[in-house]
Amino acid sequence: MEKKRVVITGLGLLTPVGNSKEETWKALIGGRSGIEKIKDFDAQDYSSQIAGEIKNFDPSSFLDKKSIRHMDRFVQYAIVATKEALKDAHLEGIDGRRVGVIVGAGIGGLRVIEQQHSILLEKGPRKVSPFLIPMLIPDMASGQIAIQFGFRGPNYCTVSACASGAHAIADGYRILQNGEAEVMVTGGTESCITPLGLAGFCSAHSLSTKNDEPEKASRPFDKLRDGFVMAEGASVLILETLENAKKRNSRIYAEIVGLGLSADAYHMTAPPPDGNGAALAIKEALKDSKIKPEEIDYISAHGTSTPLNDKSETQAIKTVFGDYAYRIPISSIKSMVGHMLGAAGAVEVAISALVIENSLIPPTINYEVADPECDLDYVPNQSRKKGVRVAMSNSFGFGGHNSVIIIKKFEE
Repeated sequence: MEKKRVVITGLGLLTPVGNSKEETWKALIGGRSGIEKIKDFDAQDYSSQIAGEIKNFDPSSFLDKKSIRHMDRFVQYAIVATKEALKDAHLEGIDGRRVGVIVGAGIGGLRVIEQQHSILLEKGPRKVSPFLIPMLIPDMASGQIAIQFGFRGPNYCTVSACASGAHAIADGYRILQNGEAEVMVTGGTESCITPLGLAGFCSAHSLSTKNDEPEKASRPFDKLRDGFVMAEGASVLILETLENAKKRNSRIYAEIVGLGLSADAYHMTAPPPDGNGAALAIKEALKDSKIKPEEIDYISAHGTSTPLNDKSETQAIKTVFGDYAYRIPISSIKSMVGHMLGAAGAVEVAISALVIENSLIPPTINYEVADPECDLDYVPNQSRKKGVRVAMSNSFGFGGHNSVIIIKKFEE
């Protein structure tokens, strides 16, 4: 059976620089950072005291009080992003029998675990909430979206650390290709800027400690980078078969044309110095999409701002693209929003679609000191006007999980 074509028809974004698609895009193109001192709790005893927190979030505008009490924040974020994406795609009120949901989360309800563990220690097991388990499990974002909107198609969660959101989109794409649904609600969500979450990453020496200048802490590919910055948020993309989108006369942001998945098989948290796992995923994505390397007009980098990742990703791009690597604009929006963990890949695919739609590439801010080992075109500090027909989005996660998605401007 011939595989169906799959297009992106709706976007919902909730990020440290904006509570909507429009706000987020405007901030990114303007090179504005959303990194600040942590406000949700006192972080003065931590080596890293900064993060990309969601600002001015009011779930009561979208959910009733009972629902809010029974949902961890990562689920609330996912529902808000879904509402925006459905509205953007003009899909409110759709018959849910052929609509599936796959929303990834790298960690899930860490906040409720901490809160309920304190109750256990202070008051005993009988006082632990009966909602603890359904609030903490990562698949509850997908489950609650289905419950809220009546979507009865394929439904589950992808958990692959920082590649979770990208893997969710990849799975949604394959389901639609095979005709198992007509619409897939896909993406990623995360909210684990908590005392325990921050402590864990601090102890692993993963985070930037540039606490005096939060907005300059995330600096992918810059020689002075010293770690990533934790962030939270959600991104939901509406994927449809081209047939269904045409039937609805939908606006199409871009078409997904291929993906590549691989494993480093190397280390729990560190990428291989030669980037061979990432390079394999890039090669597989090019093969799957039938796109030639020289057709790639833009790369949305994983670009975490850690010494190892940025060097490894740069090497992977050079391995695959050779001399052409130096001619491809590459940028990391993590320089502005921080690392949204399980939501990161989905946010970056969504932004890649907006790059194609607007012919405008967001910058990598804070790129000030060149690193000889990271010597490609990272679109430093200023957005760039450029027609982009084909974009590639890289996502790599702890455990060595690699996901590369290629999208292109829709053409009949």
